[in-house]
Amino acid sequence: MTYAPPTFEAKICSPEQLAVRAAALSRPLVFTNGCFDILHRGHVTYLAQAAALGVAMVVALNSDASVRRQGKGDDRPVNTLDDRLAVMAALACVSLVTWFDEDTPLQRILDCQPEILVKGGDWPVERIVGAPEVRGWGGSVHSIPFIHQKSTTALLEKIRRL
Repeated sequence: MTYAPPTFEAKICSPEQLAVRAAALSRPLVFTNGCFDILHRGHVTYLAQAAALGVAMVVALNSDASVRRQGKGDDRPVNTLDDRLAVMAALACVSLVTWFDEDTPLQRILDCQPEILVKGGDWPVERIVGAPEVRGWGGSVHSIPFIHQKSTTALLEKIRRL
């Protein structure tokens, strides 16, 4: 028996392929980014809300090195980039998932030219990376308020206490 990769793995897109693959998606295109280390209810609620703003959605994940530079802790990320990409790609609301090694996703935003840029409620619109660029080509920028006050950091602290 031969191994057949799950169909969702086709949604994983290298940064080098992003411009071409994103151009083939239906519009308006939503873009968001983050670590998404241990996926929880807050993440999936946010992602569903973001996706509902457009027709297709690209999610860019911080590389492992990029996560470590954020100062979230020496043991972060818990899940490797390959694992986080696979989990994100398996979500129905995600059209493409890619990654970035830089400290910000600006180059990925420029690569896919989304009409809608989204971050979570802890990001005021004026601080969202790529906001001036997306607005410059006529797009919109949104900060989605948190419905479920969840965080991977808090979840890990709870696990460690147990």
